[in-house]
Amino acid sequence: MKQNNNHQNGTTLTAESLRIGYLEQVVIQNLGVTIQEGQITALVGPNGSGKSTLLKTLARLIKPMNGAVYLDGRAISQLPTAEVARRLAILPQGPSAPPTLTVSELVEQGRFPHAGPLRMLRRQDHQAIDAALQLTGMTNFAQRRLDNLSGGERQRAWIALALAQATPILLLDEPTTFLDIGHQLEVLALVQSLNRERNMTIVLVLHDLNQAAQYAHRMIVMQRGAIVADGEPAATLTQTLLADVFRVRAHIVADPESGAPVCLPYAHVEQHEKTTQNVSGR
Repeated sequence: MKQNNNHQNGTTLTAESLRIGYLEQVVIQNLGVTIQEGQITALVGPNGSGKSTLLKTLARLIKPMNGAVYLDGRAISQLPTAEVARRLAILPQGPSAPPTLTVSELVEQGRFPHAGPLRMLRRQDHQAIDAALQLTGMTNFAQRRLDNLSGGERQRAWIALALAQATPILLLDEPTTFLDIGHQLEVLALVQSLNRERNMTIVLVLHDLNQAAQYAHRMIVMQRGAIVADGEPAATLTQTLLADVFRVRAHIVADPESGAPVCLPYAHVEQHEKTTQNVSGR
């Protein structure tokens, strides 16, 4: 995937010396990262590596034990909630809302940081809602109840809510979870188009390494609460990394359409070593 160097939104998101944990358990220790403007960044890693914890901390949903997150050079912990919500939107994993809510009613909630007195929606708010519905292909579903949507449609409705906030930064926590492959690609194509057409800075947690390599400009690989690799997919997704971090042996080939790296796992590291030892011992 080619780099998007058209950085025009002017919003920066950085973290320095983060130490994050739950109760007495430290999940992330001394981590620093700068999110590149105008790019799609994928956070990947094994379960429990700290991906979602980092994402939530960047969004101020988790307060770090030490260190700080900076939005436009200012400590995000010191900023008013409404100001943060106008600069950064997050779609958590498995969001919930009353099932009888319509798509339009859900998306309206994204305008609350911008709404006037008594949270009255103004003309520009309705315009932003209409634009979000159109961008996500949900205009014809505006009056449909959430419980009458497919999984892919429901996820697009939630993304429309985030888009209605009209923020330059969008954080997505596993947006393809529980979706079939067709709806996964539909959501990722939407993410890609938002980056290309609106120059949005997007950070998303993904489990599928091949999807991350296909759609992201940058992959940040986490293991045990630390960043162990960071860069363009072609330079990051290597056989050594797959063996060390994900414990799999794999072939790496180039996608014939995009040129992005594709990993083809063929064995677990321990299984492969045991098989090799058995063969050599004959």
